[in-house]
Amino acid sequence: MAEPDGPEERKPQSDEAHSAFTPPHGVERPTLSKDGHPTSEFALPEGLSTEQQQAGRGGSAFGTPQARRESGPGGKPGRTVRKPHHAAAPVAAPVSLPSGVPAGGHSGVPAVLLAKGAPWQDRMRTLLRMPAGERPVPETVQRHDDNGPAVPRVLDLTLRIGELLLAGGEGAEDVEAAMFAVSRAYGLDRCEPNVTFTLLSISHQPSLVEDPVTASRTVRRRGTDYTRLSAVFTLIDDITSGDTDVTLEEAYRRLAVIRRNRHPYPGWVLTVASGVLAGSASVLVGGGLLVFVAAAFGAMLGDRLAWLCAGRGLPEFYQFVVAAMPPAAMGVALTLVGSAAQWEVRPSAVITGGLFALLPGRALVAGVQDGLTGYYITASARLLEVMYFFIAIIIGVLTVLYLGVQLDAQLNPDAAPHTAERPVVQILAAVVLSFTFAILLQQERSTVLMVSLNGGIAWVVYAALHDTGGISPVAATAVAAGLVGLFGQLFSRYQFASALPYVTAAIGPLLPGSATYFGLLGIAQNNPDRGLTSLSKAAALALAIAIGVNLGGEISRLFLTVPGAGRASSRRAAKRTRGF
Repeated sequence: MAEPDGPEERKPQSDEAHSAFTPPHGVERPTLSKDGHPTSEFALPEGLSTEQQQAGRGGSAFGTPQARRESGPGGKPGRTVRKPHHAAAPVAAPVSLPSGVPAGGHSGVPAVLLAKGAPWQDRMRTLLRMPAGERPVPETVQRHDDNGPAVPRVLDLTLRIGELLLAGGEGAEDVEAAMFAVSRAYGLDRCEPNVTFTLLSISHQPSLVEDPVTASRTVRRRGTDYTRLSAVFTLIDDITSGDTDVTLEEAYRRLAVIRRNRHPYPGWVLTVASGVLAGSASVLVGGGLLVFVAAAFGAMLGDRLAWLCAGRGLPEFYQFVVAAMPPAAMGVALTLVGSAAQWEVRPSAVITGGLFALLPGRALVAGVQDGLTGYYITASARLLEVMYFFIAIIIGVLTVLYLGVQLDAQLNPDAAPHTAERPVVQILAAVVLSFTFAILLQQERSTVLMVSLNGGIAWVVYAALHDTGGISPVAATAVAAGLVGLFGQLFSRYQFASALPYVTAAIGPLLPGSATYFGLLGIAQNNPDRGLTSLSKAAALALAIAIGVNLGGEISRLFLTVPGAGRASSRRAAKRTRGF
């Protein structure tokens, strides 16, 4: 082999000599593509584009941002601006598809649109019933710090709000929805609230690689004050609304004012209201003026004795026992005096009126509602509380009835009340009963008149179905309670408030006071078959009230505006076990 003549011939002509893919000398090089770059198996095929195929097609909340190129000076390429798919549309959460259906079909994944104009209760219930992986990224309503929200303070505020709602008698689902709404309004994603009868907890996981933050709070004392409950709902509505600026400090200040707020009615007004309630209930079941006075006096005496026991620290069980005795004693005393003076009185109406003021209708409705929405632990605890209160009432009334039987009081178990004799008087009595019940629940004065009319309508429907139409009392009670729940839900959604103030007092005329009294009387007169039958009827009526109220509220959501549109926007069921 001949060696090069000089150093110039040993030097490569270009850098291509270093490449193993350089064609040999004398071989023609391949032509390059039109854009000056070789093709690759990862290049897009001809005819396809990375731009959106349809301009009006919305993107997913989990999709990657689009990129567009802005033109610089002189037509040169400028900077790249990234625009999210969902920037110009409402936040959407994909709905899980049935098994075997691919997510990338022709029409894409259906979305649940969370309309901003819908009540926060509906939007939060929709999110709560979604799997955690399908929930959209929260839109931070309250933005006050570029560094992000103070997680411990937001969780503490959320628990304090949930405590007031749960202590006021709200259902577990509504309490979780409120806690979820507050945490999302302050920008906390991946929050999971959990509510039981006495314990609230919430967990927040900042990211998949960080430890979760969990806080809890115990509800040790419960009380009935629907004015405070309404104020808490107003605070939540302001926090979740973008039109109102509520900082954490402002929210804490308003919450402290709500806690310190005095009840709207003094104690003597509540005592008088309990007496008028019992008197109205006695007129509702056929009593006259004398029965009204006796029932009112017995109920007021029982209320004062219960307050005395509460001041001594006795549990509520014994307070109910003591409160049930004076109305029953007034009925027995009126029977003895009427037998001696040859008066025609209705002692059953006196005792029944006293029971109307004691039956725990509010706790019963809340317990059944929790069970129907899938919160079985809380529902079991609430119903157990109702059972204890009911047993306390039974003990108090039975003690007096046994004493009356020993004194030969002519207590007739066959003297069932007739409700179709004086329809106008009884309608007025139902309205007054609901009015006084609303005062006992410490409702706002602006809602008392509305709930009183709702209670009067409930009694008219019940009397028309049962007395005039001859329908079963259980079915008539369920229909009347359904209308109460329907109208209560309409009123609450119009006011963006809780439905309890519009529902609880309105079911007062439907409470099973008569069936409870005659059941106890049968047991006191050593007739357990008749007594248990009447008590079973009372339990059926109570369940009809609770289920009817819940069903009426659910029906109202079918006719009102709900988040989204179409079938995909309907609220998911709490649980579908299909029997296993």
